[in-house]
Amino acid sequence: MYQTRHVLSPRPLLPRRLSIVIPVFNEAAALPALRARLTDFLEHLECKDVELTFVNDGSPDESLDLLREWASADERVQVLCLARNFGHQAAVTAGLDEASGDAIVIMDADLQDPPEVIPRMIEKYRQGYDVVYGKRSSRSGETRFKRFTAWAFYRCMQALVHRDLPADVGDFRLISRQCPDAVKTMRETHRFLRGMLAWVGFPQAAVEFERAPRCAGQTNYSLRKMAAFAWTAAISFSPIPLRLSLIAGIGLAMFGVGDGVYAVVRQLEHRTVAGWTSLMVMLSLIGGGVLLSIGILGEYVGRIFEEVKGRPLYVISRRLHLEKATQHGARPPLMLTVDDSLAPAPAQGSQQRVGVAS
Repeated sequence: MYQTRHVLSPRPLLPRRLSIVIPVFNEAAALPALRARLTDFLEHLECKDVELTFVNDGSPDESLDLLREWASADERVQVLCLARNFGHQAAVTAGLDEASGDAIVIMDADLQDPPEVIPRMIEKYRQGYDVVYGKRSSRSGETRFKRFTAWAFYRCMQALVHRDLPADVGDFRLISRQCPDAVKTMRETHRFLRGMLAWVGFPQAAVEFERAPRCAGQTNYSLRKMAAFAWTAAISFSPIPLRLSLIAGIGLAMFGVGDGVYAVVRQLEHRTVAGWTSLMVMLSLIGGGVLLSIGILGEYVGRIFEEVKGRPLYVISRRLHLEKATQHGARPPLMLTVDDSLAPAPAQGSQQRVGVAS
């Protein structure tokens, strides 16, 4: 892996505010354990000004009810309610857009990302690193097949997405204020935040930890979703799939030339045979290669079509306890808000409008 050399600027003080962004989708079973663990952890954390930003990504279970109860009991908790399920990456983006801390931690709600690692991340942050990611030294409670697919996923992503993309690293990380400010300028629809944070650069360091099993519930990330996520990452970041289709086309063309030379030689020797099998094989290879190339090209064209529409990455239907965040930083563009509690009452006879927050 290629590493850019940076001059570190140590930070002698703790971050004035620490933001913890947690996307939530169908985590009702895990939220009670997360609440108890985080409450106990924050009592002993050296950094006292902490905000917990939960992004409810259209959960159909009782997650929102639990988050509302938590927010009403703890002023550090703020909740973003997305209007529907926009996906994990969009939910994390919403949390980053709203976070107001000098340092921001991204973690999952299932406690596979242990909050006890955060102080070690803060130490790296104080040494001058802008991105401190949690690197999994082990993956407890996972099958060999799951571990193999995860290993293959990260190696493929290094080849397809970015050479600086660290292996065996998820979204669990601490980032300085500079990083989300840079990422906010990148509003592409199909998002791969791990690759985007690697792309923007900045000094990066790893903190190893043992990945624990889920505290409760079941994973929302099936093998199909992981494959779709990997495909989105590859298509969004790299033209390599197009180049692979070109290489396959060159190989098929060379195979066709060789078969044509063979047919001419057999004709000159007057030993021509019917050749039905070779003809069908050749037609199948060429047809399959053409359709494959068109399909890959269509994926890129489809993503261009979705990008040029310029739709917002997510729509927020409601906010709970976000007074402090709105005081410390304005919301970025390209983010729709539909919130009756924040908007002024419409005039009589007029229709309520959906506006773009600025």
